[in-house]
Amino acid sequence: MSAAVENMAYFGEVPWHGLGTPLDGNESTEEVMQKAGLDWKVTTEPLYRQIDGNFVEYELGQASVRDIDGKDLGNVGPRWTPLQNVQAFKTFEPMVEKGLMDWHTAGSLQDGRRVWVLCKLNMDNSEIVAGDEICKFATLSMGHDGKLAVHFGFTPIRIVCANTEALARECAASKLIRVRHHRNVAANVEKLRDIMNVANQEFEATCDEYRYLASRQINKGDLEKYIKIVCDVQDTEEEDISTRTKNIMTRIEELYEGGRGTEIAGVTGTWWGAYNAVTEYLNYEKGRNANNRMNSLWFGQGSVQSRDALVAAVALSA
Repeated sequence: MSAAVENMAYFGEVPWHGLGTPLDGNESTEEVMQKAGLDWKVTTEPLYRQIDGNFVEYELGQASVRDIDGKDLGNVGPRWTPLQNVQAFKTFEPMVEKGLMDWHTAGSLQDGRRVWVLCKLNMDNSEIVAGDEICKFATLSMGHDGKLAVHFGFTPIRIVCANTEALARECAASKLIRVRHHRNVAANVEKLRDIMNVANQEFEATCDEYRYLASRQINKGDLEKYIKIVCDVQDTEEEDISTRTKNIMTRIEELYEGGRGTEIAGVTGTWWGAYNAVTEYLNYEKGRNANNRMNSLWFGQGSVQSRDALVAAVALSA
């Protein structure tokens, strides 16, 4: 298995690393967990310090441990309580059972320290320009090492290139799902549909921003200014910009001219094309390998950069 991806299950196309267990779409929650290699629990164990030759329990921390093999997942705080993998799946289960979403991918990274569940929402795709559509997903991710909080979010994915795009705003529907997550939620279909309606409104609001970017032309000077802002060198003299950063800037310009989806009318020459040159770089080229990119896009700096790139594009194109 690839270095960062420990286990995963997937529906549809084979993942970038060519590994994982395929889903046929008819699995139960328990079967998806098993195929994703996530049918295990996290426990905590005390840590000890050696003082004057004696081992004394360390009161300021504890160890996070995987129950099936004793794998040490990390050192966590004394009050840290894990969200179990099964709880993550149960968050989505009522909506999957009611046909509002489908399991898409799930798995673990970094020897179980990172876990994610991704579901495809059963909503119509959103067209940005003719032939360029956004598909709607929801993801829950968490860290069993104490370094990553539980995160629930809605995720737009551009179909033509599978770019994970940025959702422009804090999504109210994610709060609703957390509020509604209890034993009786599966019995109340209307509450679930209300959540999905709010989610769809959030997606459409973001897609309206994408459409706005597609309606705005961009010139070479503005493109260069935008890329400098994205790379955080807008206030740096040209001679002081590192060679590495200059190479990244050049590569984003190349993706703007000939990246994935640039053959679609209404992409190249627009701010939508400029923004997607950035997201394509973040999705396919930033970092040492695909595993690191995924970790960054879903858990780290890549996610922040994608969101900031969208905010900058909307502001500059106004």
